[in-house]
Amino acid sequence: MSDATTGPIKIGGGPGDPRLLAAGWRHLYTGKVRALYEHDRAPGRLLVVASDRVSAFDHVLEPAIPGKGAMLTQLSLWWFGRLGMPNHLAAAHPALGEHLPEDLAPKSMLVHRLAMFPIEAVVRGYLTGSGWAEYREHGTVCGIALPDGLSDGDRLPEPIYTPAFKAPQGEHDENISFARTVELIGEADATELRERSLALYATGAAIAKEHGLLLADTKFEFGRDPEDGGEIVLADEVLTSDSSRYWDAEAYAAGGPDRLASFDKQIVRDWLAAHWDRTGTPPALPAEIVERTAARYRELLERLEG
Repeated sequence: MSDATTGPIKIGGGPGDPRLLAAGWRHLYTGKVRALYEHDRAPGRLLVVASDRVSAFDHVLEPAIPGKGAMLTQLSLWWFGRLGMPNHLAAAHPALGEHLPEDLAPKSMLVHRLAMFPIEAVVRGYLTGSGWAEYREHGTVCGIALPDGLSDGDRLPEPIYTPAFKAPQGEHDENISFARTVELIGEADATELRERSLALYATGAAIAKEHGLLLADTKFEFGRDPEDGGEIVLADEVLTSDSSRYWDAEAYAAGGPDRLASFDKQIVRDWLAAHWDRTGTPPALPAEIVERTAARYRELLERLEG
C-alpha cells in the first residue's frame, strides 16, 4: 500500500502526532515515511505528513535523517509546479492554514482524496540497480529484451516502462508486465498510465539535465479524483530522492568509481549491507552515515532549486 493511498485505509504505525490529534485531525495511516490525516473542516481532503524516517531492506532504521521529510515535500512541490500535469494538491504550500504546528507545515501537503491505482509506474532511462542484475542473467529488464553488450549505468536506447503491483502493507511490490496491468485496471487506464509516465519522465529528465543531473529512473503513482469527474491525476511524491535515482552528469561523463553515485539513501543501503546480515534488528546508523545521507538529499534539492 502506498503512503498516499486514499481508498480503504489501514490504521497503523502508531497513534499519530498528538498535536494534530488535539487540533481535530484524525490519524488514518502511517507508512514507512508518510502519515495520513483527515479533518471535518476539509471534507474530501487528506493531510500528508512526511517524516524524517529512513528505511532499507524493509526495515525502518534509527536514527532518522534530519530534515528529510521537509526536503522530500519541498522537492515534490517544486516538481508538481513544473510538470504540467494535473496533480493531487488541494492547496499549494504553504497555504495549509495556520492550524498546523510550525515544524510540521514544511513536511505537509493538503491533497485531494483519490481512488489510487494499485500500480507503481516505473520508468527507466538507464540500465542499473535491479534492472542491471536481471540483464546480466537474462538480457532483459522486467521481461523486456534489451540489446546485447550493455554495461551498468548505460543509457537505454529509449526509456522503458516497467510497472509494479503495489502489494499490501508489509509485503513486497511485484514487477508485472504491461499485459498484467491491463488485467488489473483495464486497457484504457493501463495505456493512459504508461503514456503519462513516459511523458513525465521525458519532461523530468530534460529539466534535470538543465541542472547538471541525469534522471536514471523514477516511479510515479496516479489516482482518480471523484470530485473532478474521475480525472486521472498525479499523486504521492514525485521525482524525489526517495522515488528517483539521479546522477551527476559531469561525474557520469568523466567515468570513475563515483559516476553512478546517486542523490538518495544509497549510502545507507551500502553501509547496512556491509554491517548487517539481515537477521534480527538492524544496527543503528553511525552519525557520519546520517550526515552524509542528509547532505546528498540537501544537495539535490539545492541544485534543482538553484
